[in-house]
Amino acid sequence: IIASLLILPFGTVAMADMTEAPDTQAEQLDYAPGNVPAETGALDSMTPALHAAILAMVNLGQRELDLSDPVAAWETLYNMLSLYGQMDDRSEYLDEDLEAIVRAQPDAIRLPKVEYAKEVERIDQRVTQIEQAAGLPVGGIKLWCNIESYLGVMNAQEIAKASPRVAAMAIGAEDLTASLGAQRTKPGWEIFYARNAILMACRAAGISAQDAVFSDINDKEGLQRDLEMTRTLGFDGKTCVHPRQIDAVNACFTPSAKEIRNAERVLAALDEAAKNHTGVCTLDGSMVDKPMELRTRTTLAKAAAAGIKIGGVQE
Repeated sequence: IIASLLILPFGTVAMADMTEAPDTQAEQLDYAPGNVPAETGALDSMTPALHAAILAMVNLGQRELDLSDPVAAWETLYNMLSLYGQMDDRSEYLDEDLEAIVRAQPDAIRLPKVEYAKEVERIDQRVTQIEQAAGLPVGGIKLWCNIESYLGVMNAQEIAKASPRVAAMAIGAEDLTASLGAQRTKPGWEIFYARNAILMACRAAGISAQDAVFSDINDKEGLQRDLEMTRTLGFDGKTCVHPRQIDAVNACFTPSAKEIRNAERVLAALDEAAKNHTGVCTLDGSMVDKPMELRTRTTLAKAAAAGIKIGGVQE
């Protein structure tokens, strides 16, 4: 499960210095930008706050991070984060970038500004060629497609199903609203249709739906309101632009203790109803039927995927 994905220029130390560390123990970690091979030894000092933020993401992904070995730690992060590399099908450096990234065997490659399924198909074919030439398992590297224009929204269903590699789609709201001639606002009604169109395309394809960033890193209340919209609509996660957003985003997509207890009660009530040969029952005065069962099982599946029984959202 990926609840939050941090997009951050690692070379921007000034931005990292402004961070508020997520609630995780961390001291110091060395890192390198995603375009610098680990073996070069070009490891720069990471601020404790940025280190803490990345550890929060690593912990969510249930990855081991050996802080005693900076190169090994960097390689773990490289596979998790840096190699969600931004690949542009229209870039003159595409083949060179893909050759380098695929041979490093990342979890996924994040494709910006996808507008047509044929763009994804071309990337898929090229990645397959490189995997075969390098003797790597074919199909192991997934693709995340960023939808950042009205054309991408219009073609979202085809994009989502363009390749078995496509594991997620995400909204790029700033470029999307620019393509529409719309104003980007915090309430986000200008991207309401796009959110739903992309979400439904993801559900139809059985892939993860990732919401747009909330750009104002100093507006914690605004982020919470945006997250309420995101989660209510049904998104699986959200892109972050700053480490201080990660805790709030992770908490939003982690079922709370109250939600888990309620889900367990719903299933228990349904089990009792099944013994009485009825598919519908009541719980606390409300009807419990198949749609509620589906939502309940989704809640428990998210908790299990995060490796928890009790979540981080406030009751």
